[in-house]
Amino acid sequence: MKKLNILLTLGLAVLTFATQPLLAGATKAAEPERIAFGEEVDITKYLVPGKTVIFDFTSEYCPPCRAISPYLDKLHANRDDIMVVKVDINREGHKGIDWRSPVAVQYEMNSIPHFKVYGPDGEKLAEGDAARDMVTDWFE
Repeated sequence: MKKLNILLTLGLAVLTFATQPLLAGATKAAEPERIAFGEEVDITKYLVPGKTVIFDFTSEYCPPCRAISPYLDKLHANRDDIMVVKVDINREGHKGIDWRSPVAVQYEMNSIPHFKVYGPDGEKLAEGDAARDMVTDWFE
C-alpha cells in the first residue's frame, strides 16, 4: 500500500508539472526577446521571478533606439540578474515610427526609447526618465 501511495504521488506530481502552461519569458534567452510587433501585449507575462526585467519600447525607425540597443544587448548578456525585452511598437510593413499601433496606443507612447523596469518580485520599479536613468547607470 505504501508503494502504491508513493507511485500515485509521483504520478500526480509528474502530471501536474506536465500540464502547467509554459509562460513566455520563463527563461532568459541569450539575446533580448523582441515582442509585440505593433500589436497589444501584456508585458507582465514576460516577467521572470528573480530577474529585473527592462522593457524597451522601440522602433527600428528611431535613431536613439538604434543607438542604445547595443548597450541593452550587452547589459542583457553580461548580467544574469537582468533581462531585456524589446517591445517593438511598429506593425509589419509600417514605415516610420508607428505611433498609432495598438501597442503604442495601449501604453500611451509619445516618446521612444521608453523604458519600464520591473524588479525581481514583479513590481514596477521605474518608468520613463527615471527608468532610463536606472538603466543607463547599469551600463558598463
